[in-house]
Amino acid sequence: MAEKRDYYEILGVDKTADENQIKKAYWKLAKKYHPDVNPDDKEAENKFKEANEAYEVLSDKEKRSRYDQYGHAGVDPNSFAGHGFGHFDLNDIFNTIFGGFGGFGGFAGFDTHSARHRGPARGANLRYRMNLDFLEAAFGVKREITINKDDLCDSCGGSRTSDNSKPRTCSVCQGTGQVQMVRETMFGQMMTSRPCETCHGSGEIIDNPCPACNGRGVRSKTKRLEVKVPAGINEGEMLTLRGEGEPGENGGSYGDLYIEIRIRPHPVFSREGNQTFCEVPVTFAQAATGSEIEVPTIDGTVKYKLKEGTQPGEVYTIRGKGIPYINRNELRGDHKFRVKLEVPRNLDQKQKDLLINFEESLNDHNYKERKSFFDKIKSLFN
Repeated sequence: MAEKRDYYEILGVDKTADENQIKKAYWKLAKKYHPDVNPDDKEAENKFKEANEAYEVLSDKEKRSRYDQYGHAGVDPNSFAGHGFGHFDLNDIFNTIFGGFGGFGGFAGFDTHSARHRGPARGANLRYRMNLDFLEAAFGVKREITINKDDLCDSCGGSRTSDNSKPRTCSVCQGTGQVQMVRETMFGQMMTSRPCETCHGSGEIIDNPCPACNGRGVRSKTKRLEVKVPAGINEGEMLTLRGEGEPGENGGSYGDLYIEIRIRPHPVFSREGNQTFCEVPVTFAQAATGSEIEVPTIDGTVKYKLKEGTQPGEVYTIRGKGIPYINRNELRGDHKFRVKLEVPRNLDQKQKDLLINFEESLNDHNYKERKSFFDKIKSLFN
């Protein structure tokens, strides 16, 4: 098995990097290697997973501390270091080895409480996929979206009780949410833990549960939000609405709502970064004489004069007519168009004769590439 790379090295940050620096580095890599941006690219997919793994550890203070102290072993669930080796109780190890034994025999003196009180926990993040038209993404748009999520109960305000009283500690499990049983095994007496049936593992009893939410403290709600999509946003990028996720537990803060952008294809334009592209059909006469033609851009059509002798597939650039840069809308990319030479069809005899006469009036001076090509052919056979 290949040795794991250093998480700081993966994100490209120093070990002294703060939370914002780590987050910015992660988003930069996630945007670059996202599978939707790199379809069928196994290397990009692996780098995306690697960045996710690194960010999951370095964005968590406790995991980062263990990683700084023990390296990868500190965050490996199969390693003692991953369980906090150096400041552990034997109950944690026995839970891992024996599936929940709290203690046994000569180790009965150790703390055997497997359930621990939890403090405030941040609410879950939510994800929403928004589909935009090509021009909406180019110039920005305001959209109203509707999301379904759990939110604090209007009746009890999240207290879970009908009279706003505080839940009382479960007398059966003493607030741990776990009850312990002693049983005889081949190792001697073993103490096992299971969720308390009285409080259903919560450690608390609600005597008068709120009838509106059945004592949950939250209810499923539909919420409308106005989202301002900035001009220049690209496929796969994320918008973050802070605090629009689900409510936290025990007084914890709300999670965030992440809006993933998807852009529908345009029948005329394509995009690469902040540059736009299209093909423009031109006639033989327009290409040969350098006529002024109309070129479509995302702002509308503009006049553009071709150079004389324009060749099929030749690409022209119109400066500043591409996609605006996010948060710098005064700056824009370029618009490029490729010349597509359209050969006339369904000619009558008079038109054919005119073209033949015109062709006979030309010489090698008018066809430099053809002359060069046939000179090469002659040299090969000579």
